[in-house]
Amino acid sequence: MAEFEGLDKLTRQLEEASRACQSLGGELARITVVPGDRASVQAAIQQVEAMIDQKAKCFEGNELVESIVRQIKKRYRAELIRRGRVPDVEL
Repeated sequence: MAEFEGLDKLTRQLEEASRACQSLGGELARITVVPGDRASVQAAIQQVEAMIDQKAKCFEGNELVESIVRQIKKRYRAELIRRGRVPDVEL
């Protein structure tokens, strides 16, 4: 019986992970970053992370979703930092 409970838990986690991924997609395009302005980049990171946390809140306790959320935050953070860099200018 314990094997079926474990399988049920895994199935639930996978279904929730799928719903969480669908819910979390596409938010980065709406965030504005001013290149070269660290405060702008930091504010954008905080805004994205707050949106992600809000959308993922209903999946609290699901280790799979929590892992996905950490990875998504990491990727968005890296992308926002990339967007906020000032391109090298040759003189």
